[in-house]
Amino acid sequence: MSIEELRALATNLRKEGLNTQQIADELSLSQDTIAWLLAGSSDEKPKDIQIGWRTIGVRPSRIAAIGHIMADVATEECGDKLDTVVGISINGILFANEVASQLDCDVAIHRNVDGGAGHGSLSNKYGQVSGKRVMIVDDVLSTGVTIKRTIESMREAGAEVALCVVLVNKTGRNEIEGVPLRGIIRAAVV
Repeated sequence: MSIEELRALATNLRKEGLNTQQIADELSLSQDTIAWLLAGSSDEKPKDIQIGWRTIGVRPSRIAAIGHIMADVATEECGDKLDTVVGISINGILFANEVASQLDCDVAIHRNVDGGAGHGSLSNKYGQVSGKRVMIVDDVLSTGVTIKRTIESMREAGAEVALCVVLVNKTGRNEIEGVPLRGIIRAAVV
């Protein structure tokens, strides 16, 4: 997809009411890249890698297979000492549900809210995290802002964050805020 096509898509999603974080989730790009696209800037574009995983997302059996891999990583890292799997909306929810099913844990959802990069809140309709040992799941780690803020939110809610797992890690990071970070796939600009 060309820059012009991405810019048009981002602009249309903004017109539909999505915030920068939601547009980044939808297009699998970093929030920095989305801000650059929306600004229509001629400045040098941020370095980014677009991750397209629609082939996985259209089949529940494929989501389940990735969830099984993520659960295996969680077991390797944490043993059987997890109470709740927290999925970051929107793209981390399906993976978190599958991981929680595999690990026989509760599932919780941290949803995006307006207010800046990475801001969110825990949904009251799903598992709660106070006093629990949790794992955070998302699809793509770009800058780490969303997971960092989710870790902060979980700690404020009284959770112990034991592990973060993403489908694709676009950084060289192996931890965030002192929490181990595991990516099923690492993709980085070289």
